[in-house]
Amino acid sequence: MINMLRAGGTAAAAFVLVATATFAGPSLASRVDAAPTVHPVAAHTEATIEAGAYRADAVAAAQQMVQVAGTAVPRPRGLEELVRAYASAETSDAEQECLAGAVYFEAQGEPLTGQLAVAEVVLNRAASGRYPTTLCEVVIQPWQFSFVNATGRIPEVNRGSEAWRDAVAIARIATDKLAGNLDEDVLWYHADYVAPSWGRRLDRVDKIGAHIFYS
Repeated sequence: MINMLRAGGTAAAAFVLVATATFAGPSLASRVDAAPTVHPVAAHTEATIEAGAYRADAVAAAQQMVQVAGTAVPRPRGLEELVRAYASAETSDAEQECLAGAVYFEAQGEPLTGQLAVAEVVLNRAASGRYPTTLCEVVIQPWQFSFVNATGRIPEVNRGSEAWRDAVAIARIATDKLAGNLDEDVLWYHADYVAPSWGRRLDRVDKIGAHIFYS
């Protein structure tokens, strides 16, 4: 490279190199230090440098973080991304276990929006004052959910299945109110292939997947 420099341009070239080092060093370091730490799975949000400037859109993306399993990752957008982010074979407590069980047995194979709606009904019942006050008591109440009926217990689940992992995610999403759109007075639903008499006494709210919801 030195051999390529013209004698008359050596001083100018040296000046450019010094100026470039002065600009890139402190400027880049200060901006990188100020950026949030990004988990490896979020490498696509890492900031890029274009013409010596830190891209504002990369900063905004990196700051949209959420805690998943104690690690900061980009905040998911939409129900499907939320489920993928929170899917797990293990539940955090007995209440989440019961809620995930209801989703697993009542709405397995349904669209994610339908699974979430089932979870919301359980939560609505527990908060309504018309049903037991805990999620587990709501779920195992006799003759309310067909997978329980009179047994008073939730059957064993296949914890290695994707359906169970999704159900756990839906339970957390519903409990933390990360998504969902049912009003608090939506307390009932049934499959669309049956027509219980009580449905005629209630207000039909929506049909999501194979379930019809009422308030």
